[in-house]
Amino acid sequence: MNDGDVNSKLWSLFDSIKTEKALIETKGIMESKQKEVLIIDGYNTFIRCFAAIPTLNEDGAHTGGVSGFLKSIGHAIKLFGPDRVVVVFDGVGGSQKRRKIYSEYKDHRRTKVRLNRIYEENTSLGEEEVSLKKQLQRIVIYLTYLPVYMVSLDQVEADDTIAYMALDYYKDWRVKIMSADKDFLQLVNDRVHIWSPTKKKVYGPVEILSEYGVSADNFIYYKALQGDASDNIPSIKGFGPKTIIKAFPFLDGGRTTLELIREHGNKNKGSLKVYDTLLDNWDDFERNYALMQLTDSYIQTVGQLRIKEVLDNQPPKMDENGLAKLILEDKLWSSFPNFRGWIDGVFGRINKILRG
Repeated sequence: MNDGDVNSKLWSLFDSIKTEKALIETKGIMESKQKEVLIIDGYNTFIRCFAAIPTLNEDGAHTGGVSGFLKSIGHAIKLFGPDRVVVVFDGVGGSQKRRKIYSEYKDHRRTKVRLNRIYEENTSLGEEEVSLKKQLQRIVIYLTYLPVYMVSLDQVEADDTIAYMALDYYKDWRVKIMSADKDFLQLVNDRVHIWSPTKKKVYGPVEILSEYGVSADNFIYYKALQGDASDNIPSIKGFGPKTIIKAFPFLDGGRTTLELIREHGNKNKGSLKVYDTLLDNWDDFERNYALMQLTDSYIQTVGQLRIKEVLDNQPPKMDENGLAKLILEDKLWSSFPNFRGWIDGVFGRINKILRG
């Protein structure tokens, strides 16, 4: 064998080794790729659709809550292609723990108000309330025919259940939380992001800092100062977005604490009126923090075990025939003209993943 043949064989062997190494590395990357879970704030998604979508079926019944909910979660699933989907609802009596801290928490929600302004002309307040409850119950039934997990714990709000899942149960997964509720922005990190369907935007650490001027780590303090009208939590007077950033410029950095904020207020009182206002209303600020924070779980061990029990098992197998029957019963065919194609396109991949 001449030198040319030897060199040719050596180069061929070298190329073969490089190719095999590349295949092994690629395989390792694929195997180590983090799985992604989409966690959906169920009631937040439903009430947004119920209020905004006036769709009626051929009998004149409002069905926008059901059809809008299914289409909204379907859009998110197709957008992100998650390996798993979990829909979370408030449990019975979920607000009681926070009402012990602040008796007026979500108190305004007990007052009946019109939600769907377009639909309201043809219905009474009582009829709208009946429709809301009926559509929410139907959504739960639809979900039992889909390859998604559904979680609701008595005495626990959905926010706390979602936070526990994102930070603890799915700690080795990439997490997308679907909700228009800004409270979830406090959970954001390099692994946990928030999808806002109203803003059509994914929030990671960069997006939060850019839009609000505070870091995700400190977003809870920003919220506690501003309050939350949707939960009937009053703001600390005088603290608008620009004032918060001016008064506490360090909120754009690493995680701070209540103690450091109070210390900063004491050092600078008199220079800005809001420092004195905050110190005079410190108990209210601490109360707001306690009501809004989601990182210190309100879920007891038995509740955590219940979540684990649900999520460790497989969700229902997709039942296209059962779903088609529901669509016929609710007369939603105009909303889903190609229903079977839509179902397969949205949930088919997840169903295959879960069934191996």
